Amino acid sequence: MPSYHNITTAVTQQLIAVGSNVVVSSMSLTNVHASTVCTVDLYIEKATTGSFYLIKGVQLPIGATLVLEGNDVKFSNKAGEFGLFIKLTQASGTPTVDVIIS
Repeated sequence: MPSYHNITTAVTQQLIAVGSNVVVSSMSLTNVHASTVCTVDLYIEKATTGSFYLIKGVQLPIGATLVLEGNDVKFSNKAGEFGLFIKLTQASGTPTVDVIIS
């Protein structure tokens, strides 16, 4: 079942918690802000080994959608493994990105 997130802050947010046993096959990120480009960092993190970026510093234009699928989003989400996190930044205003994980 897909997971839907509407991110409206510039802080780092957890999308999938460690140990959720979620198998991700695809993910879409859409910049729904009316007037500003958004910069996206998407990464997995494991307490014992650190962070690993799926994308880092990718600029998402107004109205654009980035789709990641297959091996681009494949990671172990079992207990003791990885969680999925997103960080948004933009030059002015508040970022607004819709994230769909399936």
